[in-house]
Amino acid sequence: MLGCGESTSISPTSLRIATTTSTRDSGLLDKILPPFEQQHNTRVDVIAVGTGKALKLGEAGDVDVVFVHARQAEDAFMAAEHGVRREDVMYNTFELLGPLDDPADIKGMQVAEALQRIAAGNFRFVSRGDDSGTHKRELLLWEKGGGQPEWSDYVEAGQGMGATLVIADQMKAYVLADRGTYLRFKSKVELVPLAAQSPDLRNPYGIIVVNSAKHPAMIADMANTELANALVDYIISPTTQQTIAKFQVEGEPLFVPLQVSATPQ
Repeated sequence: MLGCGESTSISPTSLRIATTTSTRDSGLLDKILPPFEQQHNTRVDVIAVGTGKALKLGEAGDVDVVFVHARQAEDAFMAAEHGVRREDVMYNTFELLGPLDDPADIKGMQVAEALQRIAAGNFRFVSRGDDSGTHKRELLLWEKGGGQPEWSDYVEAGQGMGATLVIADQMKAYVLADRGTYLRFKSKVELVPLAAQSPDLRNPYGIIVVNSAKHPAMIADMANTELANALVDYIISPTTQQTIAKFQVEGEPLFVPLQVSATPQ
């Protein structure tokens, strides 16, 4: 594992990482990637899409690393040998947000039950609808509650997390969002967290090195494979995990590191 102060013999190049819009919108990457780029004399090109699309980019060999938050999809990616290494990085939580006056009266309810009440009352709900990690979690929550009903005020935004929050706010609708993006947009929207926190809303992130052996063009550039592993080593190193633990927005920490060695001092 490379420490933050160690040098590397990898030739200067660029690294392609596909990650989620929620990760980008949180501002965390702007904090943790520049030291790695300087240390390795490289550039990390970030492609921010939904988790489903990020994994598709990895499957196609269009990126070197994927950094996402949908464990079942990540496990399937690894089982299909599209990735050669997966590491836990951090977690935050999802929030079921809604208008302050809470017309569906869901405050304090468990999230699956709250979603069913929103649907039963024909209240407005805005979904990412984009195969992102957040969308995948929403679908699991509908399933846990007995299935997803159909109603006219269920809207699929097909947008990233930040844009979806703004749409939901404008519509005075309910929406499922990761807490990191919510905190970044908290001053711009009037939505508030309503459902009770529970394990159903825990949101873990993993980072995966793409299997270059499946893609001839990637095999030809072994420096990128080495650099991809170096980036993962850096992300899970105690120093970077401490940076993740200390990263705050609006005075609140956004993520909890998952590596044991990163327990804040």
